[in-house]
Amino acid sequence: MTRDDDRSNKNRFATIAVGTAETNTRLDRGGTNDVVPPIHLSTTFEWASGDDGNKHDYSRESNPTRAALEEQLAHLEGGEHGLAFASGMAAISTAILSIVPPGGHLVSSDSIYSGTEKLLTELVGGHFGVDVEFVDARDPENVAATVDSDTDLVWAETPTNPLIRLCDIRAIADIADDYDIPFGVDSTFASPYFQAPLGLGADIVVHSTTKYLNGHSDSIGGAVITDDDGLFEQLAFAQRTGLGNMLSPFDCYLVARGLKTLPARMEHHEANAMAVARFLEGHDRIARVQYPGLESHPQHDLACEQMSGYSGMLSFEFDGTLIELEAFIEGLEVFTPGASLGGVESLVEVPSLMIPDEVSHGEATAEIPETLVRVSVGLEDADDLCEDLETALP
Repeated sequence: MTRDDDRSNKNRFATIAVGTAETNTRLDRGGTNDVVPPIHLSTTFEWASGDDGNKHDYSRESNPTRAALEEQLAHLEGGEHGLAFASGMAAISTAILSIVPPGGHLVSSDSIYSGTEKLLTELVGGHFGVDVEFVDARDPENVAATVDSDTDLVWAETPTNPLIRLCDIRAIADIADDYDIPFGVDSTFASPYFQAPLGLGADIVVHSTTKYLNGHSDSIGGAVITDDDGLFEQLAFAQRTGLGNMLSPFDCYLVARGLKTLPARMEHHEANAMAVARFLEGHDRIARVQYPGLESHPQHDLACEQMSGYSGMLSFEFDGTLIELEAFIEGLEVFTPGASLGGVESLVEVPSLMIPDEVSHGEATAEIPETLVRVSVGLEDADDLCEDLETALP
């Protein structure tokens, strides 16, 4: 299956990503016919009435550069509406806070990014009094047993950070639909190229544009895409007026630049990740590898069904002590120890050593193994990546 098999848009994914079709033809280029649309840095725009009216007046409300990116992001997801935010967490928090009222009820998958878990437990649950329930969403029946007519939102992340678990988007969407509950999916690890949650029944898709969409580790941002007009109005109000939390024009430009190479990058990320995953799976110092493209992944069949590719993220458990693991990380030369993911460079992160707070998500999820290593496989030569691992492994 290719990413374009389920598309209803006139143009296919790569054409939309390059931006030579729907989006750029509608963008005011100031009469200069730029091939690359200009960055509109102005905070305010001249007001005019009647036929000369400008749809942009103040950049918190609307900006041509951001509007073009938001339209492009919506097209890439096969959706109607897109919104660009100042960070991935800004996108997630706006989506949740604009839908779930104080004292409401939210059901979330129990394997989620630690920032999302803290948002749900400490702010949404702790400050706003929302009843947040975490379930193992790998089994949709766990979701079905927890939602009811008073539930305001179902939330899931797939594949998950950092355990690389999946949930059945279509099955959970059907459950949420039975109760007329919005269903949101954080699809950052897959990118729009390898997964289309809206096409599988989700109501909202969230991305940290910092990751694969930008792809160059030089811009922080987030995005929310939806097909639902009512949800869009709620989200747009929260973004521009209620919270005032939108992506700057320059960062919009950087994300739009990254989108142009998204299909080519994702294909390369996937090929390299598969090579690294197979190498690690065959090494005697690696206890377990989690990558959806491996037949050994417990949800490999689901990945084949709902994803058009397996992306560039994997994790593995090192068979040894923390001291040995730290020596292994220090011995790497091509891989860089660091946070974040989805850039052209290969990164490794050991939550227990680098971000201790991620080792335990409290009530949300089981402990992350102490010797777990999360890998964002970049675009270097696959042989160099495998040789780097081989040299550093004790």
